[in-house]
Amino acid sequence: MNDKTISYYNKNAKEFAKRTVNADMGFCYSKFTALLHNKDYILDAGCGSGRDSKFFLEQGFNVQAIDASMGMCQLATEYIGIPVKCLRFDEIEFDSQFNGIWANASLLHIEKSSLPDILRKFNKALKPDGIMYASFKYGDKEEERLERFFSDYHIDELEEIFLKDGLFVLEESFETENVRPDYKNKPWVNIIVRKK
Repeated sequence: MNDKTISYYNKNAKEFAKRTVNADMGFCYSKFTALLHNKDYILDAGCGSGRDSKFFLEQGFNVQAIDASMGMCQLATEYIGIPVKCLRFDEIEFDSQFNGIWANASLLHIEKSSLPDILRKFNKALKPDGIMYASFKYGDKEEERLERFFSDYHIDELEEIFLKDGLFVLEESFETENVRPDYKNKPWVNIIVRKK
């Protein structure tokens, strides 16, 4: 994630949290948690407001939340009541610690050329048979917009990147509508994979 994107979230942390904290992610939650067990360990990678971490904690999971923005980390720590680590994805050094990784609307800030390296770090962070969920905006562009960098994907391109190194097997990929009313015509692509 580039410094300009991180700076945007630092400057706009409160406003961004306010816009996203009540978004209904129930459909994607259910697909992800159906593949996990009670009290499993989840890494919320790029936790933003802490909305998803809060849900997972309330469902009885153990959660480690991380975000690259110190501003978002401070807000999320306050919101969910557990410490959030300020970490960029390229700084991750976890080893076989998590049953699940939840990367909702966070890896979309990574350049496409850098994503395979990040996925290797996530694969290492997962326990054997661990599950990973990620979501991206639908499209094919790599560009800066709204003061942030975005990489957009179609499902076939996303599957190719996640599966090409033989680290993961595909559980499911699917498109969803944007759950935020102001972005209704901007769909998402979602992927769930399992560590080989």
